Amino acid sequence: MNILMVCLGNICRSPLAEGIMKTKVPEGFEVDSAGTISMHEGEHPDKRAVKTAANHQIDISGQRSRPINRSDFKKFDRIYCMDIDVFEDVISKTENEEERQKVSLFLEVLGDHKNAEVPDPYWGDMNDFEKVYQLLDKGCNAIKNQILIS
Repeated sequence: MNILMVCLGNICRSPLAEGIMKTKVPEGFEVDSAGTISMHEGEHPDKRAVKTAANHQIDISGQRSRPINRSDFKKFDRIYCMDIDVFEDVISKTENEEERQKVSLFLEVLGDHKNAEVPDPYWGDMNDFEKVYQLLDKGCNAIKNQILIS
């Protein structure tokens, strides 16, 4: 099973989600992250995201931002988007129904479709990053349970 986490710049939410998910799935699963823009391509995650992850014994410092690309729709079985704008952007890049079926909002797995967006902590402080971490951890647990049951 290959899982891709996607946010806007791939420096805050999706690197955290990638790091968290990697701690929850068994060996043989591939987890990666990407952004819908290339503005931060090649950069490490935001220092606040790295610190938040480290506070939970997860090291995301070696990750590098990259934009989502066409090959991702072939390689990944599931593509989780952090918010509606990212979801719509990713869906617009799909070429067929099979690819569209792989794409969903990250927090939809929790069953609350009204609050299915992970807020972007970029303009916030460490408390905002911790809140996002907690949301991502909850979502990753639900995804893990869903994947390992199906």
